[in-house]
Amino acid sequence: MFVVDEKKGSTQIIPTKEVELFSETETKILTALARKPAYPKGLAKKLGMHEQNLYYYIRNLEKKGLIKVIKKEEHGAALAKYYALSKPSFFVRFSDFRPVEKIPRTSRWLEPFIVDGRLNARIVVGSPDPHGPEGARSRDVNYAMDFALFLGTFLNRIEESSIFLDTEITAARDNLILIGGPVTNRITKKINDKLPIRFDKRKNIYSSLTKKTYHSDNCGIIVKIANPLDKEKGIMVIAGKRYSGTRAAIIAFLKNFEELSNSNVIQGIDEDSDGVIDTVRILE
Repeated sequence: MFVVDEKKGSTQIIPTKEVELFSETETKILTALARKPAYPKGLAKKLGMHEQNLYYYIRNLEKKGLIKVIKKEEHGAALAKYYALSKPSFFVRFSDFRPVEKIPRTSRWLEPFIVDGRLNARIVVGSPDPHGPEGARSRDVNYAMDFALFLGTFLNRIEESSIFLDTEITAARDNLILIGGPVTNRITKKINDKLPIRFDKRKNIYSSLTKKTYHSDNCGIIVKIANPLDKEKGIMVIAGKRYSGTRAAIIAFLKNFEELSNSNVIQGIDEDSDGVIDTVRILE
């Protein structure tokens, strides 16, 4: 059994054991042994207790499985047993356990797109069929699946279909996660000019924050803004100059999530020289 703690989007655990309420003396003994393993005689002296009285508690705590012998040493003519906690933590339960499908991770960075372990957004990817003024075909569907799997680690359940083609979306007043740039995703095109890091007329990435322009096909962006049509909603754009840049942005979620801010430029790197982006660098 474990205690689960969520900090800054990462999951931390510590082994634990369910117990009944401790007495004041038991709490003192367990606290002392948590700090440093000890043998009864030395522990009795440290706690100011009669040695025989301490042995009574030691036997009971060992019988309950809360402490254990970790080593034995000769002290004069006697063999001293050193005790330590059997677990680094214990807990007291006041109600029954409730069944859950899983314990989700948490991250305030993903709000309002994920709230209380539930997806609260539409994921919009460009259609693979020719569409738009340039008759573009999106190659980002596979990346949308990778991103959805990443989001799944934060969710209890998905209650309805959440991935849509840009040709299927008419209203944009929702929380939206847009995958793909303005050429392949018409919803991205509608809000592109509102982004602090966006695509210019030549489809290069331009940052109004640093006044830099990024020309590489392997560059992508991850940007969060309030929805221009409804300030209570949010929009996240995950896109690249080309599909390799979109792949780089998705990999940034998988490998560098803790480093992301609200406005990011991602550089994709083919580290093993096999022609496929496999790692990234966050440029800003």
